[in-house]
Amino acid sequence: MKFAIISAGEGSRLAQEGVARPKPLVELNGEAMIERLIRLFLRQGAEEVLVIINNEVPQTREFLTRLQAELPVKLVVKTTPSSMHSFYELSSLLEGDKFCLTTVDTIFREDEFARFIADFRASEADGLMAVTDYIDDEKPLYIAADAGMRITGFYDEPTETCNFISGGIYCLTPPALDTLRRCMASGMSRMRNFQRQLVADGLKLQAWPFHKIIDVDHADDIAKAEEFLSSEF
Repeated sequence: MKFAIISAGEGSRLAQEGVARPKPLVELNGEAMIERLIRLFLRQGAEEVLVIINNEVPQTREFLTRLQAELPVKLVVKTTPSSMHSFYELSSLLEGDKFCLTTVDTIFREDEFARFIADFRASEADGLMAVTDYIDDEKPLYIAADAGMRITGFYDEPTETCNFISGGIYCLTPPALDTLRRCMASGMSRMRNFQRQLVADGLKLQAWPFHKIIDVDHADDIAKAEEFLSSEF
């Protein structure tokens, strides 16, 4: 199984709010977000962690280059217009096996993630998608699922059948990459539209509920994330 991190955004909102570090290097309880994710993935059996970063922030590249001396990290450096485009740049490296993909600012508890990955390894579904009923996002992606937790749709607004939002952790199988390439060829953008296309293509996606997932988009999210990681359920 392969693991990948999208870390190609600019982190402009954090910078505007006075956070000096590039987003991937923002520390949570003393550890840079990107290093935390890499080490967490390695503890879940990753032989190598793929990471895409942009060309605009040399500090992040320097940090990861130093980390490569210690940890098995494969680095892709390319500025992209969206997370979906970053995913596409990684896609050739994700061929041939199940994979887990997330963005660098997605914060979750390791114990839940371990169960999530174990279930995905054993699953015959085309994808296992992290979801949560904790909503603290400016533009949440609402998820509808049937009684068996099979995802039936992704929506920008809540509906009567939407009990969860996307948590931004995607466990997928190789057929999803075919959908991704068709999305790119058609000029589609945004990860949420790719996810909608997965459903349209008939892929079996299962929702896996997390207690809470936090995105670090603003300065005050840093304290929220640190408290969440330090607390008990």
